[in-house]
Amino acid sequence: MSAINDTSDHQSDQDYVILISNDGFQFIVRKSAANVSKAIRGMLDKKNNFAEARENRIVFQNMNGVVLEKVCEYFYYNEKYKDSRNVPEMELPPELAFSLLEIADYLET
Repeated sequence: MSAINDTSDHQSDQDYVILISNDGFQFIVRKSAANVSKAIRGMLDKKNNFAEARENRIVFQNMNGVVLEKVCEYFYYNEKYKDSRNVPEMELPPELAFSLLEIADYLET
């Protein structure tokens, strides 16, 4: 029984990553969605031997919870519509536009 739980826990570790903002908010995100970011993909690549890959969590010192939440929304939005035509516009609050532009550059999305 314990082995089954360990396997399912291991499987969920491989499918999800924890993204943490500089103000302590945590978002559990599917890796398939987060991997739209070249930076995150690199951090989670086991071959690079980064702590983020070993711990399956990334702390963003340059992002607060409000911005990181919108980034996570974008990851899922991108995953949902990646092969679609006539994609609806994602709503972005104007007050976050500059921060999101900077973060998009940092994350290489």
